[in-house]
Amino acid sequence: MPVPLIELFFSVVVLAFPFWLWAGWLEAAIAALGVTLVHVLLLIWKTHRLEQWLSRADLYAPLPWSGVWSEIAQRIQRLLRQRDKQSAAAEQRLQYFLQAIQASPNGVTLLDAQGRIEWCNATASSHLGLDASRDLMQHIVHLVRDPVFSKYFAQKEHSSEVVMEGRSSSLVQPPKLSVQLHTYGEGQQLLLTRDITTVTMADAMRRDFVANVSHEIRTPLTVLGGFVETLQTIPMGQEEQQHYLNLMAVQATRMQSLVADLLTLSQLEGSLPPGLNAQVDVQDLMSQAAADAVALSSVLSEQAGEARGPMHDFVFVPPPPWVLLGIKSELLSAISNLLSNAIRYTPAGGRIQAEWSRTAEGIVFSVKDTGPGIAPEHVPRLSERFYRVDRSRSRETGGTGLGLAIAKHAIQRHGGELRIESQVGKGSTFLLYLPLSRVEGVETA
Repeated sequence: MPVPLIELFFSVVVLAFPFWLWAGWLEAAIAALGVTLVHVLLLIWKTHRLEQWLSRADLYAPLPWSGVWSEIAQRIQRLLRQRDKQSAAAEQRLQYFLQAIQASPNGVTLLDAQGRIEWCNATASSHLGLDASRDLMQHIVHLVRDPVFSKYFAQKEHSSEVVMEGRSSSLVQPPKLSVQLHTYGEGQQLLLTRDITTVTMADAMRRDFVANVSHEIRTPLTVLGGFVETLQTIPMGQEEQQHYLNLMAVQATRMQSLVADLLTLSQLEGSLPPGLNAQVDVQDLMSQAAADAVALSSVLSEQAGEARGPMHDFVFVPPPPWVLLGIKSELLSAISNLLSNAIRYTPAGGRIQAEWSRTAEGIVFSVKDTGPGIAPEHVPRLSERFYRVDRSRSRETGGTGLGLAIAKHAIQRHGGELRIESQVGKGSTFLLYLPLSRVEGVETA
């Protein structure tokens, strides 16, 4: 039995029973009715007070009551606290979920059944050029106006993805996006975007690499095949045969150089960075690189039919007594390829200067030439495999197009960097930066 009814029952018995004993049953009934009326009015007043308390903003304030009504209010407060804890936990889980989506490298956009934007993360905003607050409840097709996306969105089935161009502030290389729609809930759609620019570029570089290797090898093979056929079908004297054999040897050497450079580049890319155990003396390194450079210049001079000896004016600044920590063959390859590049592209009589120096970033090996220089649009791509500013000129000098790529990878494995400075008509400067952690004997002050 509820507590208010128990209180009413005892009140009626206690107050009406004396009237029944002294005055009779009618007076007792009147007294019981009066007690009931007073109790009902009191109950209405307490209920009204509870209703006013429930309508207040702060339901957690201390209660000025006692008894059963205080117990009722305290139970309500406990239920409210439990509800608040559950709401806070759910809100925290939601925030963790949204933070995880925000941190995702993929774009996530939630669309309603009509295709309007309900929410998107920062990655999707960057991919599609959206504003997370301004574009809410805007139709996605009105904001992403790519014809490929419009056609894809209009389809009934979205089981496969589609590739489209994303938004970018750069007009040189717009990003490539993989876009796919997924249906969920009651007609809502989940739009996922993924940046595949790197994958696309890698695929294009792979195709270009295969095409370039095939082209570079096919040219000397064609020459060799032609000379072999000539020797087999046309009778000729000893001197003429020797001339053709010399030309064939040049093409065979060219293919050997290409294969050797490809193997070197593959080893550089596929092996771990060198440790700090092996020591390389800079002075010995430069002596060997200088000797190779002078020999190459002399060979090119003989091939061009000029006087014997080097065809360039070399200036090798004596290096400091430093010791490099790394692999000698890789460091020598990087330095020699810079010198070889300068020799092949600097006209006869040009000046080539090589020196070591100290900068705030570490130590630097630089090769400066007086060649024709390089246009600014070509400089960022010079270290790509087989990239040539002038293909005909490089083939005349016997270059494989891999020298700067080898130098870049070799120096990067030692924690360094290849930089190129050039000006058309004034020559070029190629620099190899190495951190101080790779050098011993250099002053740190």
